Amino acid sequence: MIRIYGVSASRSLRPLWLLEETGIEYEHISIDFHGHEVHSAQYLAINPNGKVPAMKDGELILFESMAINMYIAKKYGGPLFPDSDTDAARANMWSFWVMSEVEHSLLTVLLHKRVLPQEARDNSKVEHNLHLLRQPFGVLNQALQDNPYLLGNQFTVADLNVASVFSWCRPARINLHDWPNLRDWLEKCVKRPACRRAIQK
Repeated sequence: MIRIYGVSASRSLRPLWLLEETGIEYEHISIDFHGHEVHSAQYLAINPNGKVPAMKDGELILFESMAINMYIAKKYGGPLFPDSDTDAARANMWSFWVMSEVEHSLLTVLLHKRVLPQEARDNSKVEHNLHLLRQPFGVLNQALQDNPYLLGNQFTVADLNVASVFSWCRPARINLHDWPNLRDWLEKCVKRPACRRAIQK
């Protein structure tokens, strides 16, 4: 049985959401990324980085949320994993893209608007990163111009991976009015029952 280590209020939401989509049985080991458990010898033997998520499936151990998700989707995801090499490559592309082009700036906005203590917040970092995000937001909005999902008419791991990062827009209170395709797509994704179940973990 697959084990997932972490809590949903972290990048662990990604594999938890995906596993809820697949419907397979799994074990969730709740480890708070703020707690001491991530630095225990037992956990460091699983993820030497001392971060979450991590996954164990039999003898296989993986860390890095997107690598975990691509593995789960291919092995257990059925229609969640693209059925052609071309679309599998595009799913990888979007998964790498959201990590390199969006995640850092979006997390910075979230931290400095909502998470950090008031005295530690820096509004100049919010404004700078909001400006940086306009370009990738436009890229995603355009990609969703002609299809409801990233690879066509069906929700796949590509949508889940990208939406799991963009879901931070809501707690960061980022207005997506200028990107209506992105806004509507994101709303569809995060309203999926599997996502809602994962958030409770």
